[in-house]
Amino acid sequence: MKTTTPLSLALAAALFALPMTGFAQEEVAAEEAVAEEEASIFSWNAAIASDYVFRGVSQNDEEAVLQLGADLNFDNGFYVGVWGSNVDFGSGGPDVEIDTYIGWNTDLTERWNLDLMLNRYNYIGEQDDFGDGDYNEFIATVAFDETYSFTFGYTNDVYNLSEDGFYYGLAGSWEIYNGIGLDVGIGRSTFASATGFDDYTDWSVAVNRDFGPVNAALGFYGVDRSGDDNFGDVADNRLVLSFSIGG
Repeated sequence: MKTTTPLSLALAAALFALPMTGFAQEEVAAEEAVAEEEASIFSWNAAIASDYVFRGVSQNDEEAVLQLGADLNFDNGFYVGVWGSNVDFGSGGPDVEIDTYIGWNTDLTERWNLDLMLNRYNYIGEQDDFGDGDYNEFIATVAFDETYSFTFGYTNDVYNLSEDGFYYGLAGSWEIYNGIGLDVGIGRSTFASATGFDDYTDWSVAVNRDFGPVNAALGFYGVDRSGDDNFGDVADNRLVLSFSIGG
């Protein structure tokens, strides 16, 4: 009769446990992958800046701002989000801008990307005699190699004036040295004549660098003479310093 030693029993137990351990590891890995995928649906961002410049024009009377945003990004390319900033358009004007948007983003090829978005500009806190400036805008952006982009914007209710407004923008982003990025942009805003606004051009040049999770950026923004005529001092050339973080 063959005698079973404690060593052989231990080896048998170990061999029997190996596949069970493998299955358990695979199950844990699968659960972690699902959790990671679910977590990646949500993203957020926050920034502080010396000013909030939109298409060359200060939205906060050349004062500092706090900006917060959050998005839900789905596997099929659709996304929804909200973004907010304090604003100041003068006495009686709104105190806060809240943008709500829905969009779709897809890679057309390995090098080309398309983004389609419908954005709602909501302004909160204005007095009744100031008027309502809320409006919708459709924005389409085509990007090449995550470096160059063209943006087209259209609204049939610019500044809540029930008139058409268009925006055309070209931008480029490069890493120029040791993690320092360069961003350059130029845009053209055009308006229906009934708005009373002249068509104008805006431009920007900015450098940025990551410091751990924080991105620091310094940008120079300006508009042409028509932009100055439209908006006055808040369209003057300006430097803007910002610090942003997201996840």
